[in-house]
Amino acid sequence: MYENCLIISGGEFSELPDDIPEPDHVIACDRGWKYARILGYTPDLIVGDFDSSEMPPEDMSICHLPVEKDDTDTMYAARIALKEGCRSAVICCAFGGRLDHTLANIQTGAYLASEGVETMLVGTGSRAVLLAGGETVIPKKDGWSLSVLSLSDVSSGVTIKGTKYECEDIEMTGKYPLGVSNTWASEEARISVKEGMLMIIFCKY
Repeated sequence: MYENCLIISGGEFSELPDDIPEPDHVIACDRGWKYARILGYTPDLIVGDFDSSEMPPEDMSICHLPVEKDDTDTMYAARIALKEGCRSAVICCAFGGRLDHTLANIQTGAYLASEGVETMLVGTGSRAVLLAGGETVIPKKDGWSLSVLSLSDVSSGVTIKGTKYECEDIEMTGKYPLGVSNTWASEEARISVKEGMLMIIFCKY
């Protein structure tokens, strides 16, 4: 069992933010094993079908997946992390490249969040926090925008405080991008939702 899991996906390479917790366990997905080396990590496990990258060295811990499967490599890694009892997960190199894989990584993050895992997705110049009920606090980031979108058909009881555009106990839907391009008005933004799932995105200008 481990507390903090770093999942290195196979999207476009991205550095890790300085303020994320040091991981207890690192899982690399397919070409993510190469990204792990750049980031200075030796993965505890590498999962993948390796249909789009070369095989990692044989002396590394490898779970070789079939090409024809239901789970993406990153989803498979998320299931492992959840099974091992992780309480927080960062999915790095989650964005860029193929749009379908980017969306699949967002859905993977939503899966983890729905299971009670504190989840963040990281890409170059962007991050996303998945919130399935409850409240989260996002410290001010100068030079970054802040957006809040509903990943559910309906997210009810949404409250956003500490921003230029605030709201209290409103309903957001997955069919209207109401919360795009907000900014901080104080040192932290407080965002909460009673029912449904939010994706809180902050992007560098």
